[in-house]
Amino acid sequence: MGKATGFLDYQRVDNKELPVQERIKNFKEFHVPMSEEERERQGARCMNCGVPMCQSGMKLSGMYTGCPLHNLIPEWNDEVYHGHLGHALSRLLKTSNFPEFTGRVCPALCEKACLEGINDKPVTTHENELYIIESAFASGLMKPRIPAVRSGKRVAVIGAGPSGLAVADQLNHRGHLVTVLEREDEIGGLLMYGIPNMKLEKAVIRRRRALMEAEGVTFRTGVNVGVDVTAEELRHDFDAVVLTCGAKKARPLTAEGIDKAKGVYFAVDFLTQQTKALERAGSAVEVEIEKAGTLPAEYSAKGKNVVIIGGGDTGNDCTGTVIRQGCKSVTSIEMMPKPPVERTASNPWPEWPRTLKVDYGQVESLEVFGKDPRVYETTVKSVETDKKGNLKSVTTVKVKFENRKMVMLEGTEQKLPCELLLIAAGFLGCENYVADAFGLKLTQRNTILTGGVNGGEYRAVSADGKISDKVFAAGDMHRGQSLVVWAIEEGRECAREVDEYLMGYSTMR
Repeated sequence: MGKATGFLDYQRVDNKELPVQERIKNFKEFHVPMSEEERERQGARCMNCGVPMCQSGMKLSGMYTGCPLHNLIPEWNDEVYHGHLGHALSRLLKTSNFPEFTGRVCPALCEKACLEGINDKPVTTHENELYIIESAFASGLMKPRIPAVRSGKRVAVIGAGPSGLAVADQLNHRGHLVTVLEREDEIGGLLMYGIPNMKLEKAVIRRRRALMEAEGVTFRTGVNVGVDVTAEELRHDFDAVVLTCGAKKARPLTAEGIDKAKGVYFAVDFLTQQTKALERAGSAVEVEIEKAGTLPAEYSAKGKNVVIIGGGDTGNDCTGTVIRQGCKSVTSIEMMPKPPVERTASNPWPEWPRTLKVDYGQVESLEVFGKDPRVYETTVKSVETDKKGNLKSVTTVKVKFENRKMVMLEGTEQKLPCELLLIAAGFLGCENYVADAFGLKLTQRNTILTGGVNGGEYRAVSADGKISDKVFAAGDMHRGQSLVVWAIEEGRECAREVDEYLMGYSTMR
């Protein structure tokens, strides 16, 4: 268990962050790694509990807690404490395909279930994970693992987000020939274009792509399946097809006047434009990026009052982005009530803590504008435009929920100046055209329906209700909008099922 008294001897210490006024001048990652010696002390705090809830991903009271990948957390925390990087890496990679992604963007379900979190601060498991993988890349331990034997079976993976990449990685290491088709110009899915650079620099994704290509995975970008390539062609050319296209149908906002207003965008479209502008201009781009003519003016928040609908991770990412663009103000509208600062008696450990989260975007707003941007129990009732149709203000209204339905409270309206409105209200399932191309049946949540006992968990169901030949589905396209870590877990489990389908058995977990 590392140091028997580590949790008593050492306090939790997180990676330092660059000062707000310094980091908002660019879009680079802003966390500063600690020394190897200090990281070892953080590893020493792990007690190797008799029942390590951190790695026992489970659903409690309707929410998940603990790692969905069932990472062997106490084992590699112990190796971190002892300075055994190679051993730590081997234990980490046993269950996790892309620790460099989850170590940056995962909300750390593991830490929320850490036993030390009952009376003290949990172990820095999230940062320990990132330390292991980044140290492994830096020291040359992350070398291509090329399969010694190939099965001759060909698999097409449609969509290069975290789930598709996990499917490809698992099946390639099993010896199958994997081709990944992605409609964007880069792989990564929302990792590439839905998460801003300051949270995940895109060189990290390209580094992983280079490694997977060296191991034998083929990537074809700019290919829109169902448009550029038909389902019939894929069924003919491959022994199995896995659909991992995500749940990218954005939830619209129903507010009076919104359909005709200029200056209203879905958050993912907005973040995509910013990321593409950064990639065109180079990594050293600073706030005034639009001056280079690379960011379309309508997507720039410079000098504008910005309102964001949605207070989750994507809304927070939008907050950090518009601050870096030089916005005049930012307000984040959240329909739900403000969570408590501490756990309530009805929300005990190890349940997911339904408590107030203050992320980097909110911290930056506090520093720049002197206030948390979030406004709770509120929605946008209507939007107002000038004579040219340009957005100039929004009218908000307080809300409450009765029988699970949102009710607007008349008399609570408030007008806010707004020239840029971003909708980060979640997603309504997958885009239909790929499922339609393969003739598949969708669920009420607009995700691909998969088979039961005979069809397995990931075998797609055709429109006629029969198990589809060769076609599987995983990730958000199968599960619905969720976390990166769940997409990876779905990809791993789906890969095992595909392997059984191709070989009649599987040696994969």
